[in-house]
Amino acid sequence: MTYETLQYELYEGIATIRFNRPDKFNALNKTVLSELSKALKDSARNSEVRVIVLTGEGKAFCAGQDLSELDPETPLLYTVRHHFNPVLLTMRQLEKPIIGAINGVAAGAGLGLALATDLRVMSNKASFVFAAFSRIALVPDSGLTYFLPRLVGMSKAFELLLLADSQHRMSAEEAKSWGLCTLIADAEDFMTTVQQFASQIADMPLNAVGMTKRLLNKSWDYTFEQMLDLEAQLQDAASRHPNAHEGIQAFLEKRTPNFRS
Repeated sequence: MTYETLQYELYEGIATIRFNRPDKFNALNKTVLSELSKALKDSARNSEVRVIVLTGEGKAFCAGQDLSELDPETPLLYTVRHHFNPVLLTMRQLEKPIIGAINGVAAGAGLGLALATDLRVMSNKASFVFAAFSRIALVPDSGLTYFLPRLVGMSKAFELLLLADSQHRMSAEEAKSWGLCTLIADAEDFMTTVQQFASQIADMPLNAVGMTKRLLNKSWDYTFEQMLDLEAQLQDAASRHPNAHEGIQAFLEKRTPNFRS
């Protein structure tokens, strides 16, 4: 696949999608968002893809919306609804794990995309900027007010989005302490570590991983009774999949399972 603003690579079940506007700190415009949406949907349909890695080229993961390309004739309501929101919905509905490989700064809508991933690996030189919206008198979008309070709590989310100093950057260490990243990797061999981490997930049973993601997504809105019922339904579906037979047999035979899908 060839893109104007992205790099796409598929290797051993890992699809790596890389923002490729390093001179703009990988800022988002209509082309980037359109291509990202296509890359995600293509990865969802491709049976060879088992896990997706989202990262950036250069010093930034993603600096958010490219303010230099804002069209004064187009209301932000339209831009957010028709260009940003569809990408975020695709990310959450896609039943393949998405790893955010945060190689550098993530700010604004770029931070929203980072938090929309399922797991985050951060470079020891990466950082999160939470005050990107408030410093220009805008409000958070791209799912930030949805994901952040669920990850760190309402009070901390309010503090980060409104009270953080405009120059403050949350380090990888601080992000990990708040549960915003799973792993911190040295910048010198960052992508090697990411690939190793992604390979571990790619070896897992994709059907069970996808169903688990669906359950966790629903848990934010479903009642306890609804979750128990959905767990029962998906457990039944998982038990009928060949991977369950392979997993149980491998356990009994004390060997590593060989999951096919």
